[in-house]
Amino acid sequence: MVVAVEVGPVANPSANGRSDGRKVGRSLPPVIRVADLRKDYHLGSNVVHALRGVSLEVLPGEFVAIMGPSGSGKSTFMNLIGCLDRPTSGTYELDGLEVTRLRQNALADLRNRKLGFIFQGFNLLPRMDALGNVMLPMLYAGIPRRVRRERALAALRAVGLAGRERHRPSELSGGQQQRVAIARALVNGPSVILADEPTGNLDSRTSLEILAILQRLNQSGATIVLVTHEPDVAAHCSRIVVFKDGLVLSDRPVEQPRSAAATLAELAQTEEMVA
Repeated sequence: MVVAVEVGPVANPSANGRSDGRKVGRSLPPVIRVADLRKDYHLGSNVVHALRGVSLEVLPGEFVAIMGPSGSGKSTFMNLIGCLDRPTSGTYELDGLEVTRLRQNALADLRNRKLGFIFQGFNLLPRMDALGNVMLPMLYAGIPRRVRRERALAALRAVGLAGRERHRPSELSGGQQQRVAIARALVNGPSVILADEPTGNLDSRTSLEILAILQRLNQSGATIVLVTHEPDVAAHCSRIVVFKDGLVLSDRPVEQPRSAAATLAELAQTEEMVA
């Protein structure tokens, strides 16, 4: 599913500060399908079985949290579905395309067209301003400069950074840098947004602001897979998958995901009362 840069409104939060989420494309084929996915690492004479046969699907429009302790396999899983590494065995289909046997150039092209990445450390180029950082994936995709600029400006507006286009990362707060990273993840209209601990370097209020943006994107149709150690962050997603020892320990829907926008509104109201 292609994600529009312009972001729709958040679903109306209920009185308990939760959002009912959005309907996923249950009648559509999975955007991600992995079957018996395994990954082994050879360290000298030892073999580490990072993934031991993972099978799961992600439907269009889902907002999935991947959780688990260190060494559970969640980071390995994200690297594999992000086409940053290859499995030892098993199959992985992205938008119906089997990717595990693609050549390196084809894999890089697929990664640029089909996947948007958001990292804990932002991964912005320090010498480029916000606009340049957001335009970069489109440069690799061969999109004309005028179109790159228009899309990048629209993406920055969508994440609340209109007027900050010429600021370099060092001139932006951590939350603003993560907004730039989200805008960069959007501009090629990816099938899936992969977010690796996107709130890990942020304070609690800024984390809520980032989660509110991700929830708006999900409401507008984005499929999001997010890795987190924090149950409070996972509670904003529509589904939680827990890894342990290279296997899926549990996989359950979140019936009423928390609404980050509602929580922010409550905080603002409390602050006004105190003031």
